[in-house]
Amino acid sequence: MSQIGAPHGGTCPKSPRSRTLRTVATLTSAVLAVTALAGCSADDDADAAPVAVQDNAPTPRDLVAYGGTLRWAVDAAPTTLNAFQADADATTSRIAGALLPALYTLDQRGRPQRNPDYLESAQVVETEPKQVVLYKLNQQAVWSDGREIGAPDFVAQWRALSGRDTAYWTARNSGYERIEKIERGKNDLEVRVTFSKPYADWQSLFTPLYPKQVMGSPDSFNDGARTTLKATAGPFLLKSVDAKSGDVTLIRSPRWWGQAAKLDTVVLKPVPRADRADALAAGTLDLAEIDRSTAERISLALKDARAGRNGAQAALAHGPGSSITPSKALKSWALAHGSDEEKAEEVRAARKKNQEAIARYASAQDTLATYVVRKSLEPAYTQLSLNGESGPLSDERVRRAVARAIDRQELAESVLKPLGLPAKPPGSHLALAGQAAYKDSSDALGGQDTQEARALLADAGWVPGGAEQPAGTKAGSEAEKKEGTEKGASEKKEAEKPAKSTATPAATAPADAKKKSDEASGDAPSDEGLYIVGDDKPGDRRAVPAQAAPGTGTRVLTPAPAAALQGAALQARAEALDTRPEALEAGTGSAARAGAPQAVKPDRGAAGAYAPRGTAAPAAVPGAQQALGKDGKALSLRFVLPSGPGSESLRTVGDRIVRMLDAVGIRTEVTKVPDESFFKDHIASGDYDLALYSWPASAFPATDARPIFAKPEPASDGSLMVEQNYSRVGTDRIDQLFDQAAGTLDEEEALELVRQADARIWAAAGSIPLYQRPQLVAARADLVNAGAWGFAAPRYQDIGFEKDASPKKADKKADKRTGEKTGEKAD
Repeated sequence: MSQIGAPHGGTCPKSPRSRTLRTVATLTSAVLAVTALAGCSADDDADAAPVAVQDNAPTPRDLVAYGGTLRWAVDAAPTTLNAFQADADATTSRIAGALLPALYTLDQRGRPQRNPDYLESAQVVETEPKQVVLYKLNQQAVWSDGREIGAPDFVAQWRALSGRDTAYWTARNSGYERIEKIERGKNDLEVRVTFSKPYADWQSLFTPLYPKQVMGSPDSFNDGARTTLKATAGPFLLKSVDAKSGDVTLIRSPRWWGQAAKLDTVVLKPVPRADRADALAAGTLDLAEIDRSTAERISLALKDARAGRNGAQAALAHGPGSSITPSKALKSWALAHGSDEEKAEEVRAARKKNQEAIARYASAQDTLATYVVRKSLEPAYTQLSLNGESGPLSDERVRRAVARAIDRQELAESVLKPLGLPAKPPGSHLALAGQAAYKDSSDALGGQDTQEARALLADAGWVPGGAEQPAGTKAGSEAEKKEGTEKGASEKKEAEKPAKSTATPAATAPADAKKKSDEASGDAPSDEGLYIVGDDKPGDRRAVPAQAAPGTGTRVLTPAPAAALQGAALQARAEALDTRPEALEAGTGSAARAGAPQAVKPDRGAAGAYAPRGTAAPAAVPGAQQALGKDGKALSLRFVLPSGPGSESLRTVGDRIVRMLDAVGIRTEVTKVPDESFFKDHIASGDYDLALYSWPASAFPATDARPIFAKPEPASDGSLMVEQNYSRVGTDRIDQLFDQAAGTLDEEEALELVRQADARIWAAAGSIPLYQRPQLVAARADLVNAGAWGFAAPRYQDIGFEKDASPKKADKKADKRTGEKTGEKAD
């Protein structure tokens, strides 16, 4: 997923199936993918944020020339051609899209559509006693070796990916394990798939579909498909993979039964993001995802061209020659021709170097003016991840305080508004605006509110001056409880003594009353542990005192009574969303600006969410922005950011977040690490408190998003099994909702269950979606049906150069021969 504002490879590793549909590159790349929830009513979109349309120069096929070579930048040479292996990457996905069957593809709104090139129909034909899906294949669909695509290919892929045979080195791929059997239908073009239990996301399966020659044995799966494919079935064929340069060359397939590919050749060229501006300036690429700085340079070159300035004139206007004034030029000439030979030689060398730089810049600007920038929103969002495994963020109150301190609208605008793209923050972790499952559930947590953030921190015991307190001194509500006990023993004596706690009275005074109220009502805090964020039945357990873990001196603090009420209120809000989704409203709080007076808006959530009804919010106190502390320890969070050249925009967003947190007293220790170690050594291993990285949206959230938000489970060695939940925050109820959504064949019920899960993910505050990633693509001005696709999958056979404009177009006779050879059909 590459973007400006995020490092080009910084999403998280995802299911390989998803990689074939659309890959997101941020720092160490993750990919997801397409929904069985294809049906959608108008009400589904009532809460949707603006959706940026795709920008790919759509052009009818009869206006696209035959012939030519497309040089398309990729991040790296493919590590494997098998999309279901753990090291498959974005290049693997791109190759699979051009060479292999995709039974369903995504449309512009991120919704799956049947691909008629391979499927005549596919539907659930039985639900009792078992779910049965009947696929009817296109009768013309064949592999490149001439064999029909059929049931044997489906069977081989199911067996390879079901997980029953551990000899297959496959990454996780949910859904295949639910299949009970696959049979031939009435003829060779029919495939019947029977499931052992209902599976809503059945449309996600068998895309891409590999031939049985690849999936039929562990050896061919593990090793045989890493560098070559024995058979393909797409508009292009794999010609070669250059071991030295990494270039992957695809050529038009003569066996393709659909509309013939317009291009003769597609060359996927590995070009690092940092080198793409130079590659474009040299004219060695036709299509490339780019960052904001490169996009701005192309825009400047186009502006110069429209103004009638050539590259040389542009260089003097804003390039290397722009700093040369007449007086400087005269002085330089005088020195170059002066009597001091040593000085003259030095100046002549500098003048020559400067002239060469001007010439290079002029040539580059002339070349860049032949490109255009196509832009849309990428099907992925950048999030702030809060590691809840240990430290201050293991307390849900602190996580919620971080979330309430952040102005998501300001961050989204800072990244997207300069590009002219919609800048509304995502309201869902599980879908993006326009998708069937999208619903803004951010109200389950609440919008930006500085006072609420401070109140939450105070309740958690983090108060101004707390870092100076001697170890063992209690703060916040615990200090108030202790003080209340002491006052009961000697009220007059305590009244004459200064209070040891630095907590504000508004934050701590109601603690005893709330404790009694909690005990009476059954709303005692949950003691289930780190990953439960508000139980379904808060009254099932009573509060327990802090205890030392066996064999250690570590104290395990249970939530204070005030936090129990907060958690119960948040959970009530999430449950209200479960049963009355129509009550959700779009929008997430005020747009406070760094350094500006912060207006406080009333919380739109349930009354008394963070304090008993009628309790006033804590009044601002002198030094409110003072660093907070607790028991002699300062509140400081380690914020890990990538340091690579493609991550400048991400670091800028990080700087804004640091200022927002600083405004509520949360200090951050920013650590910048190399791109190559950012994900593996920090995010996946849990070596961070805060981090920015991206997740792609999925058309099948019940399947694809579950491992991202699944509750971590302890392993036998004492470590945590987190799957892809790198925030380490989850609940049993969220897991149950995902399982229920994946197991129902009622589309509307599945959509509602996904939305309920998202409301609880918001309440847990383990990750905060900030903005949908921008997608910037540099394309030759004459290249059509290619660019910023947004959600949609590329239609490779339609990509080409405009007629009478292609620099690579063959003459009319050659063009005619090409059309006859490929058997072009009437468009």
